[in-house]
Order: sequence, then C-alpha cells, then structure tokens
Amino acid sequence: MVVDTINKSKIDKFAQKTRAMDKRITKLYENFVVNLPVLPHSVPQVLFELGSASQTLHYAVEELYQQNEQLEKVQEVLAAELYRYQELFEEAPDGYCITDVHGKIQLANRKFARLLNIEQHYLIGKLIVNFVALEERKCFRNFLSQLIESGRSQKLVICLQQRSGGLFEVAFTVSVSYDSQGKPQNLRWLLRPNTERRSSELTQIKKGFDFSDRPIHKCSKGETILLDQQTIWYVYQGVVKLTTLCESNEETLVGLADQGMIFGSYMTSLNIYQATAMSEVKLVAIHVSEITASPNLSYFLLPKFNQRLRQTEAFLAVSGFRRVEDRLYYLLRLLKQEIGENFGNDTRIPIRFIHEDFASACCTTRVTITRLLCKLKHQGKITFDAKRHIIVKNIE
Repeated sequence: MVVDTINKSKIDKFAQKTRAMDKRITKLYENFVVNLPVLPHSVPQVLFELGSASQTLHYAVEELYQQNEQLEKVQEVLAAELYRYQELFEEAPDGYCITDVHGKIQLANRKFARLLNIEQHYLIGKLIVNFVALEERKCFRNFLSQLIESGRSQKLVICLQQRSGGLFEVAFTVSVSYDSQGKPQNLRWLLRPNTERRSSELTQIKKGFDFSDRPIHKCSKGETILLDQQTIWYVYQGVVKLTTLCESNEETLVGLADQGMIFGSYMTSLNIYQATAMSEVKLVAIHVSEITASPNLSYFLLPKFNQRLRQTEAFLAVSGFRRVEDRLYYLLRLLKQEIGENFGNDTRIPIRFIHEDFASACCTTRVTITRLLCKLKHQGKITFDAKRHIIVKNIE
C-alpha cells in the first residue's frame, strides 16, 4: 500500500544514515589510534559512548522494521474488513445511501440505484429531492429540516419517481450521524418499497384526491368567503387572499391560497380571519370529521397543512425586516415563489395586487409602497404587463 511504502522508505533512509554514522565513528577511532599513540583519557571514552549510541540506533531501526511489518499486517486486515463491509453494503437486500445534511447523495448501493432505475455513478452528487414526486417535494423538504433539528431517527412514506418516469411508494428510515464536535455530519437513508398500502389507494394518492363527486362552490372576484370552524376549503381554481386585522384596525396579509391549497378557520387561532377571492374562485368543502374517518384523505391533506403553515410563517417573516424596502423585496420574492408563473425568462404574478395590499403586508403606507415600486421599476427589477400585473425580473 502507498502508506506502507512511504514508511518503509523512510526507515531505509534512516538505517542508511545510521550505518554511515557508524562507519564514520569507526574511522575516527582508527585515525586517533594511528595518528595519536598517546590519547587523552577522555577521547576513547567519548568514542566508546558514540559507538554505544550508534548501536542503540541500530536496535531502534530493527524495532521500526518490526513495527512497520506489524502495521502492514494490520492494514491488510483492515483492507479485508473494508472490502467485506463494502460487499455487504452493495449486496444489501434494501436500498441504502448516505447523504450530507442537505440530502446530497455521497454513497448509494446497487439496490438503491435499481429502485430508481439509474446507474450508481449518476446518483453521486444528486439531491434525493430530485427523485421525489413533484407534488410531494415541499413535504419532503419540510421533513428534512425537521429531521436535522430533532436529531432523531425518523420514518417517512413518500412517492419517488424513477428515471423512466414511473412512480412508486417507499418507506424511508433516516438517521443522523454526528462529527466529533456534535454537529450533524451526514444522513443515512434506508429505503424499502412500501407494499403495505393497497395499490388502488396509492394510485388515487398519486393522481390526487378525487373531488369530482363533490359540489363546487363558486365565488366572484372580491367576494368574501364564508368560513366556519368545521369546514376546510380546498382551492380547485383561482387565488384566495387570507387576512386578519391588527390593533390599528388595518388589514394584514397572512397568506395566499392558490390552486391545490387549503384554508379555513379550523387551521388558525386568530380571532379575526378573513378570506377574499382575488379572482374567479372555485372551492370544494371538506368537513373536519372526514379527515379522521378517511386515512386516504388524511394522507392527501397532510402535506397541504404543512404547506399552509410554511407559507404563513414566510408571510409573518416579512415584518421581521427592519427596512421597508427589504420587506417589499422579500414579499415580491415570496409571491414569485408561491404563485408566480413563467413569463419568458421572467416571472409574472398572475394576480393584480393594489398598493394597499403591499402596504398591509409590509406594515407601511401606500405612499411608501408606490415610491419603492417605482424605484424597483427604475432599477429594472420589476415591470408591469398591460393589465398591471407585476413581472419580476431580477429578484432572487
């Protein structure tokens, strides 16, 4: 091995220098005997001690050779053990991979690659989230962040997408590994196909819960949507603005629910909570009692509850910025992420927000918002289409 060769080479050089020094001492002794028949009493003693020290070095060299041989044997044993564990890792009946704390794959076995229908070397450096079904990626990211915070092993049932495009449900068991300083170092993922759930139920989940047999409630733009504690609304089409009133009796934006999202009084503890249609809206009502009665419906709604919570926290974070321009900048970036649609190389906010909407979300005045929007437009960060919808150009 390379390490052994380097060590042995150093020992050989040291041995050569020791032998050379020994010869030099012998030569010095012979020169003194020939050239100085009568030696000072201390000189022979010094040469004798040097010879003794040289002999000690010879013994040390021999010990180094022996230790190096022992290290080589230990290294061979370790190499054999490493090979055995690598073989066990590769031939494991379950999929197994190791990632960094962000979910980037560092190592994956053959079973893991086969389940995803992709060659092993293509997996290295890829994020696991790239193989998660699109509709479940937000749920997966939320799980990942909670896993790092808790530090405990957790399980997750989720749909993955093969390279060929096929979907299949798996059960992940994930544990966190720590370095010597107690910081999260990597994640260890055990993957097993989830065969416990019925295939018909899985198909329904993958396609989305079927609301075709439920009545559709339609609301016009600007209409206030009726809320009650026992009903959750599912947005079938359109965008709904969620607001509350602050102490100054001014409206504050706390969320937006677009297609595929849910909202309702059941999901908040705010005393004043209002939902307003920002476009033509179609809604489906879900009674709270249905959720506990239907595991399939619960499974379908769980990531949507997480989505609602994450978005609400993001809107609340707007007020945490000290400067108003930072609040507006963050809000535009959030709108781009939540409801933005592609518009060439840019992103358009498909709903028209009036300046009062931005002012309430940013805890400032309409006049300030007007000034800041003009400034962003002048900087080339935003522009407007013919219907005065904001087009976000250079906000990341």
